[in-house]
Amino acid sequence: MADPTILIVGASRGLGLAIATEFAHRGWHVIGTVRGDARTELHALADTHPGRIEIERLDINAPDQLAALRERLHGRAIDILFVNAGIATRAPFAAIEAVDADEFARVMLTNAYSPMRVVAALSDLLPGDGLIGVMSSGQGSIADNKGGNDVYRASKAALNMLMQSYAVRPEQSARALLLLAPGWIRTDLGGDKAPYTVEDSAPILADLLVGQRGKPGLAYLDRFGKTVPW
Repeated sequence: MADPTILIVGASRGLGLAIATEFAHRGWHVIGTVRGDARTELHALADTHPGRIEIERLDINAPDQLAALRERLHGRAIDILFVNAGIATRAPFAAIEAVDADEFARVMLTNAYSPMRVVAALSDLLPGDGLIGVMSSGQGSIADNKGGNDVYRASKAALNMLMQSYAVRPEQSARALLLLAPGWIRTDLGGDKAPYTVEDSAPILADLLVGQRGKPGLAYLDRFGKTVPW
């Protein structure tokens, strides 16, 4: 049988790269997307894993690039689709009324709207027991909101709501779907004060992705496999 395949959208660096590395070490075939044509750390990973890492170009905010990727992947079987791409706000400590409209639109486009377009465009590449996972955050929880980072929180809460709307479509009733809240991790987005490392987190998150395959319905889980309150 062919090795299972994971498509990681946003795998050029940080947590996406670490998850790609983990799956490659587990014997999976990894398709990872990068923005632009520049060489990235994913390219270096591909050099050390000949035939196991496949690199595709995608800016999730560019509909033409998404359509082109969908065409290139036509007929492929993807066991896990994981949409990791996302951005932080430029003003994490600003209250919502202090954030300009362009910044709000930029974050909501990249963190909520565009990931769902990716899900919709690529979902039919997955078999019945495949998994669609999206990188959410504990900051997307309304119940656990302790304040701060208003725009980022709003974008992840919107992503959660859109994934729930997707999950309740009749044609998706048997689909395994996952919103993953990985915890505060030391990445460019998380900063150097975060308690968890990328290296320690990647195996844990890979286990969660693999473990949710074949489980119909939408789960919103933290790094410990516990349900995050909506």
